[in-house]
Amino acid sequence: MTERGNLVLYSGCSGVGKGTIMKLLLQRDSSIRLSVSNTTRAPREGEIDGVHYNFITKEEFIALADADGYIEHAVYCDQHYGTPKQQVEDMLAQGYNVFLEIEVQGGLQVMEKYPGVLSIFILPPSMEELERRLRGRGTESEEVIQKRMAQAEKEMRYKDKYRYNVVNDVAERAADEVLAILAENK
Repeated sequence: MTERGNLVLYSGCSGVGKGTIMKLLLQRDSSIRLSVSNTTRAPREGEIDGVHYNFITKEEFIALADADGYIEHAVYCDQHYGTPKQQVEDMLAQGYNVFLEIEVQGGLQVMEKYPGVLSIFILPPSMEELERRLRGRGTESEEVIQKRMAQAEKEMRYKDKYRYNVVNDVAERAADEVLAILAENK
């Protein structure tokens, strides 16, 4: 029988580099899987349906929520995001460490439903650096950047609810720290 994997709650503000760190983690550790969230937002350039997100309609999203099909779900910057329950349960049963890359609102729901979840909050080195990274993406309007910065300030207030805080000053170093946390919690 395969040993059940760990559920890992992985949060941080928009633009903090969660995706960059996750790419490194997936390259370095074959036991890691990333849960693919459902969202009602449009794909960004280069994003692939079923890989980065499952891009669905608001109606599809609400139907699954009504059927208790999400581990967590939330509205963030006017779009719906949620973690499909069945997909995560299947991967955990196969022995994978499943990362839930979700925002704080959803993270708090996960901590409530799964009190023993391994929770990691990724922090920017500074708010100035976070704003620089958001602008560097070139994917959001000024209005959206300002919304995301305001949201980041709110989210950072919850960092101490997470068991671990990792500062993403250099992505490779931050990935090493996350892998060390995983090794510590086997």
